[in-house]
Amino acid sequence: MRLAAAFCWCVQLLSVAWCDDIVNIVPRSRGLAAKVSEDYPHADLRVDVPLVLIPVHVTNQAGTTVTSLKKEHFRLLEDNVEQKIVHFSNEDVPLSIGLLFDASGSMENKIKKSWEAAAEFFKTANSDDEFFLVQFNDRPKLLLPFTQDADEVYSRIARVKPFGRTALLDAIGVGLAEMKKARYWRKAMVILSDGGDNRSRYTRGEIKNALLESDVQLYAMGIFDLDPAHKQPAEERNGPVLLNELTDDTGGRHIAVAKLEDLPAVCARIGKELRDQYILGYYPTNEARDGRHRSVKVSVTPPDDMPKLKASYRRGYQAPNQ
Repeated sequence: MRLAAAFCWCVQLLSVAWCDDIVNIVPRSRGLAAKVSEDYPHADLRVDVPLVLIPVHVTNQAGTTVTSLKKEHFRLLEDNVEQKIVHFSNEDVPLSIGLLFDASGSMENKIKKSWEAAAEFFKTANSDDEFFLVQFNDRPKLLLPFTQDADEVYSRIARVKPFGRTALLDAIGVGLAEMKKARYWRKAMVILSDGGDNRSRYTRGEIKNALLESDVQLYAMGIFDLDPAHKQPAEERNGPVLLNELTDDTGGRHIAVAKLEDLPAVCARIGKELRDQYILGYYPTNEARDGRHRSVKVSVTPPDDMPKLKASYRRGYQAPNQ
């Protein structure tokens, strides 16, 4: 089922409540991004291009980001066949980012902290980034298509009035459809939600497959009540598992937020992780244009003075078709 056809009903209007606590978002300056965006290899892993680019985020055993590695520290395999890394960088390049904001009724007592979290996330952006905003409750709605105006995106978030249930999977589908209009090859979606899914028309398998066929990294902040003494609905109990499954294979990740006051810092952390990534590029030895999924494996051999490192990366891509 095509995503575009499935979301024709996502045009309902949502009543909103204005908030006086609007903040002014000041993104970071472009820095190296201006030059890099002009000279950087362009790639879309779903079309006929020779160069495959894989973003990789590396952490040590304490979870701290490691940004001092060289190309020789990485090894990359496609379908278990080693590939030659011909492009390597870890510079800050512009991003196309989709924010998927939970506006279901259970968010009512968490909405102000969620606004603060969004503000912290935008502070990690640079002025060339572009954003779109999807709000979801009973149904997802594209509140704002791609724009470089971070203040406008934040003002829309700060008008959200929580109500209804949670159509998380459908929101991801709307986001993937909008992401096809992205300007940049680096693409990510960030979910801010307090529960699982109890309303979507799409299944978990359908959305997992759509993510695997895309070149979008998915991150999620799950605001879950982790106290086993509290009785939770089934979808909220299953929420962490769902978000882990959806994010892992894309090279993103899910961070469970146990304390609401930690949410802004977690949001800023995800924004920074999107900047602190290595880009590995290679020309596949398998030149078949068969449209099939190719699995990717990246390993890191740290320098002698470093402990064992962990690499997070997209686990595959869709080969060109013809």
